[in-house]
Amino acid sequence: MLVSLLLAGLVTGFSKFSVGGMGLLILPIVMISFPGPEALGVIVPLYVATDLMAISLYRKHISWIVLARFIPLGAAGILLGGWLLASINTQVFNYLLSLVILCILALGIYLDNKPENIMQHPLAVYFTGLLAGFISLIANAAGPIFSLFLMEQKLSKEAYISTRAWGFLIINLSKVPVLWSLGLLNWEVTSASLYALPGMLLGALIGYWLLRRLQLTQFKWLIRIMASLGALKLLVF
Repeated sequence: MLVSLLLAGLVTGFSKFSVGGMGLLILPIVMISFPGPEALGVIVPLYVATDLMAISLYRKHISWIVLARFIPLGAAGILLGGWLLASINTQVFNYLLSLVILCILALGIYLDNKPENIMQHPLAVYFTGLLAGFISLIANAAGPIFSLFLMEQKLSKEAYISTRAWGFLIINLSKVPVLWSLGLLNWEVTSASLYALPGMLLGALIGYWLLRRLQLTQFKWLIRIMASLGALKLLVF
């Protein structure tokens, strides 16, 4: 258990302070020690901790108007995901998670090749809020969806980074009461998350230091391959 939690913490910290996009790996890693939906409760404290670290760096240029458009639908998506989690078993959850991971990977590849004008209709922009909240609760992998929403808002680079950091903090805090009510988050689970903190701090330092030294394209594909293997493992076992 300790090894998987330390590794999950390392990946969480590294992802938040470097290239991002590694959220797809974190849940499969935690599920080595906590099979099924229980792993969601272990991850949330780590995400909140890294979000707090991120907003300490990005305290300015936040577009609260953009967040006000996104957060209500994101919260609705979280409630939808909570309703679904309450009615499925571990095996169905594993299949659903693997499907979500593969779809997010496909979306990322699509956006690499056709990033412009993907959402022309305003309703499509708002739909991403609902989808991001749902995927965030089910798979902790709403990064590409939220980024897609923010790209359509024509924000400056500084506003994009700050708004993204605060948006993730609000979304992850919103997941806490839902997971708590489902019994997936409690004091025992939170205590288990503490074992991942050393790895998270180390990952944050490594990610911050390596951010300008990485070959991002090659690294992105490495993440995708590893996430695909994790999804296939959930389908087979």
